Amino acid sequence: MNNPQPALSNDQLISVLAQGKNAVAIHTTDKFNIRYASNAMLSIWGKGPDVVGLPLAEALPELEGQPFLGLFKRVWDEGITVSGKDTPADLLIDDELQTFYFDFEYRAMTDDAGKTYCILHTATDVTERFLSRQREQALQEEMRAANEELFSANEELNAANEELVQSKEVLQVTNDALNDSETRFRNLVKQAPIGICIIRAHDLMIEDVNDSYLELVGRTRSEMQNRTIWEAVYEAAEVYAPIMNQVINTGVTFKAREAEVMLVRQGVDQRFFLDFVYEPIIYKGRVDSILVLVIDVTDKVMARRSIEEMEERARLAIEAAETGTFDLDLVKGVMLTSPRLDTIFGFQHSVSWEEYAAVIHPDDQSARTMAHQQALKTGKLFYEARVSFPDKSMHWVRIQGQVYYNDNKKPVRILGTVLDITQFKQLQQQKDDFISIASHELKTPITSLKASLQLLERMKDNPSPQVLPRLIEQSSRSMQKISALVDDLLNVSRANESQLALNKAEFNIFQLLENCCNHVRVVGKYNLVVKGDANLKVYADEHAIDQVVVNLVNNAIKYAPDSLEIQLSVEKENDMIRVSVKDSGPGIAPEKIPHLFERYYQGNADGYKNSGLGLGLYICSEIVKKHGGQIGVRSEWGEGSTFFFTLPAAE
Repeated sequence: MNNPQPALSNDQLISVLAQGKNAVAIHTTDKFNIRYASNAMLSIWGKGPDVVGLPLAEALPELEGQPFLGLFKRVWDEGITVSGKDTPADLLIDDELQTFYFDFEYRAMTDDAGKTYCILHTATDVTERFLSRQREQALQEEMRAANEELFSANEELNAANEELVQSKEVLQVTNDALNDSETRFRNLVKQAPIGICIIRAHDLMIEDVNDSYLELVGRTRSEMQNRTIWEAVYEAAEVYAPIMNQVINTGVTFKAREAEVMLVRQGVDQRFFLDFVYEPIIYKGRVDSILVLVIDVTDKVMARRSIEEMEERARLAIEAAETGTFDLDLVKGVMLTSPRLDTIFGFQHSVSWEEYAAVIHPDDQSARTMAHQQALKTGKLFYEARVSFPDKSMHWVRIQGQVYYNDNKKPVRILGTVLDITQFKQLQQQKDDFISIASHELKTPITSLKASLQLLERMKDNPSPQVLPRLIEQSSRSMQKISALVDDLLNVSRANESQLALNKAEFNIFQLLENCCNHVRVVGKYNLVVKGDANLKVYADEHAIDQVVVNLVNNAIKYAPDSLEIQLSVEKENDMIRVSVKDSGPGIAPEKIPHLFERYYQGNADGYKNSGLGLGLYICSEIVKKHGGQIGVRSEWGEGSTFFFTLPAAE
């Protein structure tokens, strides 16, 4: 039995979340006590881990007068989710009240009754993005203003041309204003904190580009000058050239968020995620240029995906281990469960804590109660119990958990796992039964041997010609019984360790059937009838196959003692030889057939009591499997049984 891969513990999961870049906090009670806060959230608040456990208003007193405490109360009372984007918040960082901007979400986590038991608080500091957007907007306004100035200057220039004869000084002033305006515009582009590229509409030539854009696309200024945009950034042309053409033709702005783009930087393909805008610049009713604004958001996207991937791995690990999980609120008596836990307890869906406890076997209820009482003292919950399914079947479960306490050292919560150990318990029972059977089976011949040896010891000086042979024969039978039992144990041990050595050779299987089982033929009670093709040969270990046939014949005599004729047949099936042993006994109950070749299983027929370790058919199965064959049985209750196996035919 393969052991499942160990699942991540809750502490490990929390530790992983704490190291993530996303800010996460969990609040409980109507005071919004901070039950958990990731490192990223503590960094946003400018606080240390000592705030965990404090009410939110006490941990961040600067929130007084801001809308957030009111939003928390609404989420708690109404069991809803509230979120916001680019929301300003004043936080006390390094003893200085500073304004930051956040994307946030307050999500109420409710129980089956719809009552809130905690609030999941996530936040992303978007201050830099917000301020960048403001600067971008201001830049656009300035650029539009510059365009208007240019337009105004052109108008003035036209008027000046018309009045050139009258006023050369006016023309000079206008030209100077135009130059100053263009210079300011170029400086704005160059100093902007985001990537900017200006592209001429009619031929797509690059008119201007700033350093941020050059850094993003991995080009030098000389590689961008006097080139079209798709000559300079050729790797993006296939996807984005049609989009830019559409902007030029329609004059409609195109915006993209987290667009995946492959760029060649220093000869290496690199994947980026970009927020960008194709903004058409209109002049005299037509698109004159395209303003490209780009922000690299690769780090943000990859961080988010990394967290999503870790969450998925954790979920898959739990599912692969087939482990159920639960979260028990000791204060409210409410337990949240995973679907796998419901299945382990025999339910189709989640039920109340009391209903889960009710299906525990009555004889195990006291152990469960004691385990819970001990857990409240030690912090660790562990016990094993039987669970009764609706179909009255009994299953074993192993329950483990970790107790969590509040600030007053009072236990308030248990997080734990449940594992179905029914198969393990069945194997344990099989082992115990086998030890009991083996002890009993060995005790009988040893006792008989001991008695014979004691009698021989008494008559060693005056042996009786009548009694001595019987004692020797009885001792020999006891030794044969002990030897057979030990051989069975050795064979099953070798089979388990894959050390069952085979000496394969070509031999006539029909002749083996005619010559085997002399111990049965000599007695004369049972008639062994051999049928089939007398010329069939197999490639196998003759001694091991003889052992299989003897075991099957012994089995027929043991469980069908009134079947005085036992038929042994051999026939060819494709590249295999099929050997069958048939009796006309009482047959085998259908429910026992699937277990006949299991180790230690004894399929006693009703009305018969037989000894043995339950290893004979198991050993036969292992020998046949190691030859590459198959073993099986056909039987109908009251109609006899036919055991059969296949072996590779000799070439």
